[in-house]
Amino acid sequence: MKKVELVLENMQEIMAVSDQLKALIEDVIIQALEVEAFNEAVEISVSLVDNEQIKEINREHRRKDAVTDVLSFPMLQFDEEHHVISEYNIGDYNYDEALLVLGDIVISMERAKQQAMEYGHSFEREIGFLTAHSMFHLLGYDHEAASEAKIMRSKEEAVLQKLGLTR
Repeated sequence: MKKVELVLENMQEIMAVSDQLKALIEDVIIQALEVEAFNEAVEISVSLVDNEQIKEINREHRRKDAVTDVLSFPMLQFDEEHHVISEYNIGDYNYDEALLVLGDIVISMERAKQQAMEYGHSFEREIGFLTAHSMFHLLGYDHEAASEAKIMRSKEEAVLQKLGLTR
């Protein structure tokens, strides 16, 4: 595994963000990259927000005026085999650190807590799932078609299983 630079920013004040939670997010990111056999040195930004903040970001970037649990902003394009299409350019390469900028993840901590209670599993599992889900979006996966959703879900579950984040 090559270097993973995680830029994690806690932008909300509703919930405390422990060192263990930060380590969990990083572990999920690393496992997602390993599951995908993506061996580039990467930079990933994760912003932890509240419901109002994610609603605003969702409205601004997706024209959806609603709270959501996680948003993904990929910086790269992939082909059907999930190989990077574009060559490195100014927009997706951190030349100072020699890192490929994979993209940004925005997680609503407030929504994650609500969903963990709704689904009857731990907050850590929910954060792990949302992080894995978003990572596979950054790696070129989607879930618009049922066949794509099945592939993406199996990869997410592989990451969660490896980290012991079961229901």
